[in-house]
Amino acid sequence: MNILITRPLIESEDLMGKLFSLGHKITYMPTLRILPIKTELLDLKKFDALIFTSANAIRNLKNINPDKNKLCFCVGLITEKIARKTGYNNTMSAGGTVNALKNLIINANQINQKSKIAYICGEFLSSNLDLELKKEGFNVEKIINYTSEKITDLNAENKKIVSSHPPDIIFVYSTRSAQSFVEIVKNYSLHHLMTESKVMCISEKVAGIFKSDGWKNISVFNPGEEILNL
Repeated sequence: MNILITRPLIESEDLMGKLFSLGHKITYMPTLRILPIKTELLDLKKFDALIFTSANAIRNLKNINPDKNKLCFCVGLITEKIARKTGYNNTMSAGGTVNALKNLIINANQINQKSKIAYICGEFLSSNLDLELKKEGFNVEKIINYTSEKITDLNAENKKIVSSHPPDIIFVYSTRSAQSFVEIVKNYSLHHLMTESKVMCISEKVAGIFKSDGWKNISVFNPGEEILNL
């Protein structure tokens, strides 16, 4: 199959490698550019736990008093893997969704409502996890350390590839990525090539972007289970 990946390369290399080893053709078309936001150095001693809803939050974290044993709540296995590579060894992973992460935190025995928690995240979020946890009585401080910039242009090589080999499956991982992809398709008059493509969305909210634009073949997958949905 021809599979199109829209996620930033640093987060897609493992998946692309697995898909390639299974004999699939891969087209890489990034739709977001990740940019760091300058923040003050984070003093980890001030917090009892950290929350990460993306690997980008971990990569852009600047801190003092690093603590490898600091409790880290991660949205999914990929984010947890990056946390482990970064040196954190006390990690807990949810099922890949923010709602699962919220439930994991609420039911964790290692913290309570008096614990101070840092929620480290990007500028654009699909949900306000910090506000939801505050409603549950938790002491959460949100720290934004990166942003994303839409990519709405398409290089000549990728346009040629898509025109010659329209994708069978398109993986999309965020609402902003979906918005960028829809803009690319419109800007380069590619909609007629995509009508048979199956758009795999990480959430119903992402799927809604495509539904509102008239796309028909749309499915939702669980993070980490991309290959199972082929």
